[in-house]
Amino acid sequence: MHSFSSLLAYGLAAGATLAAASPIEARASCTFTTAAAAKSGKTGCTTIVLDNIEVPAGTTLDLTGLKSGTKVIFEGTTTFGYEEWAGPLISMSGTDITVTGASGHLINCDGARWWDGKGENGKKKPKFFYAHKLDSSSITGLSIKNTPLMAFSIEANDITLTDITINNADGDSQGGHNTDAFDVGNSVGVNIINPTVHNQDDCLAINSGENIWFTGGTCVGGHGLSIGSVGGRSDNIVKNVTIEHSTVSDSENGVRIKTIAGDTGSVSEVTFSNIQLSTISDYGVVIQQDYEDGKPTGKPTNGIAITDIKLDGVTGSVDSKATEIYLLCGSGSCTDWTWDDVKITGGKKSTACKNYPSVASC
Repeated sequence: MHSFSSLLAYGLAAGATLAAASPIEARASCTFTTAAAAKSGKTGCTTIVLDNIEVPAGTTLDLTGLKSGTKVIFEGTTTFGYEEWAGPLISMSGTDITVTGASGHLINCDGARWWDGKGENGKKKPKFFYAHKLDSSSITGLSIKNTPLMAFSIEANDITLTDITINNADGDSQGGHNTDAFDVGNSVGVNIINPTVHNQDDCLAINSGENIWFTGGTCVGGHGLSIGSVGGRSDNIVKNVTIEHSTVSDSENGVRIKTIAGDTGSVSEVTFSNIQLSTISDYGVVIQQDYEDGKPTGKPTNGIAITDIKLDGVTGSVDSKATEIYLLCGSGSCTDWTWDDVKITGGKKSTACKNYPSVASC
């Protein structure tokens, strides 16, 4: 049994337990029961167990700067105190980090305390999880409920997220808004595999990055699978993206690419393959180059080219008042598209499509 003074020698605080450690290498397996203990003791452990942690209001569960090779395991129920602040509720960084959820765990954000139907406006709401500089790492099997705002903010290289469940279904009736599941930017090598999402904004939003793969997604209740908005940032390049074998239902849009009017950058080598749509309220397929201040203007520009785009097997139905396909491009800025087995039914045909490649239909 370790004394309290010996725990401190490992750089651990109250709320932590330690097993099988070498005092020279500090290769310990630690169980933390408080956020403060996890923060102070995180670099002394190669396995970190987060056991029923109640994160205080206005505090980040801070697991940044982990030692290479660290394993992080969520056990029991993780909860967060209420405060109006920007967050994030959880932040992790490091190389070769493995994050998992133990059987029966839940990360319960209790987002209804913040929800007011205004998302990024209204009350100040914390984002959920910063995976920033979490490189050559994996996050597997996490079960997350009711994020106050966006869930995962991903800015990392070579990261894989597998079997993530984000259940914000309560937000449909309780004012959830801007609850994006996966926001990707400034990243190279992002793999999102078999996510299950019920939210009130994009299931996936890629703002910039390369070599991104999203597969096996179940997306319910949100705004669909999106590239963009691209523009307005220091990095406005999206390249080599595959989004495949996924369903989108009870959502505003199915698949979408949107760019900022008047800006420069590029969207290229993007494939949407085997995407099944149902009960879509606004647009089944929408590609537009006219966003400004977060809204479409109807006036596309050509500074952010959308090239080498492939839609293959994007099928399904939209609501009767929805538009099946809407394509609005600037002059000469949408080129080299492939359009196979795109069949959207049930809604209206657009009369406002413009400058799209002849292989597409609108």
